[in-house]
Amino acid sequence: MPLDPLVKGFLDQMAAVPGPKMSEAGPVAAREIFVGLMQLVGPKDVPVGKTENLAVPGPGGPIPIRIYTPVAAGRDPMPALIYYHGGGFVIGNIETHDGLCRIMANEGGFRVISVDYRLAPENKYPAAIDDAFATLAWVCANAAHIGVDANRIAVGGDSAGGALAAQVTHLAKAKGGLTLACQMLLFPVTQIGEITKSLREFEAGYFLEKETLDWFYDSYLPSDADKSDPKISPLRAKDFSGLPPAYVMLGGYDPLHDEGVEYADKLKAAGVKVTVEDHDSMVHCFIYMQSFLPQAHAALTSAAKAIGAILNAK
Repeated sequence: MPLDPLVKGFLDQMAAVPGPKMSEAGPVAAREIFVGLMQLVGPKDVPVGKTENLAVPGPGGPIPIRIYTPVAAGRDPMPALIYYHGGGFVIGNIETHDGLCRIMANEGGFRVISVDYRLAPENKYPAAIDDAFATLAWVCANAAHIGVDANRIAVGGDSAGGALAAQVTHLAKAKGGLTLACQMLLFPVTQIGEITKSLREFEAGYFLEKETLDWFYDSYLPSDADKSDPKISPLRAKDFSGLPPAYVMLGGYDPLHDEGVEYADKLKAAGVKVTVEDHDSMVHCFIYMQSFLPQAHAALTSAAKAIGAILNAK
């Protein structure tokens, strides 16, 4: 299927804008570029029932979180999705994904808990995964105080955030005592250091580029990191059995497409229930493009409803 014409037009416009690439700009400027991009293409003025900013104790200091309660929520404890934003472990924050979290809360009928984990290169691996797991543990321990049903907690994220969500499910199983209802993996990073067919085919010109990915990973990982470690590349985990049901969203023109397929296949082979939504004509994280792409809203709504159906069935 050809690249969606609306997406192609947007990519052509981006290519015509002068300026350095993120990898050339450095982390501080790259974060500002991403904020500007999300303000341009992201959802606008999405009302929710309530938002609350808190801080969770973490191994490197307080971890900011934002809790979104959907419109017309009652007073009973609700299911919740702990959400880790994308951005290659280097860019992105609670604000860049604010509108997306609002949509997910309303459409899914659950609370969304957005996590402002530490970013690289200031905080290299394993800072992000440590913060991701610390937030999960805190939410599970304090569920009653924040109006969350401890038996109906999911984790999710996009891109690098999808990697964190996947890694957290393995850690929760290994450590025991934390029960997850499901996982939402949107265009997830599942392996670092291997070259797939999709990474070769879509390495440039399709929103997320290999050059940017390499810069993200070099910023994130210490020079001596073992990229085959499952905590870095969850696709390399030896045991996928007993993990929670997964919803996996992919883009046909995404360099990360094939590693997402491989991860879903490994989950299925281990007996995990998996739903895969593969959007053939779309690029990496096209759900960001809410302001001009109808499929972006439809896809995010579909994902939220799928997670909501699992959480509300428990």
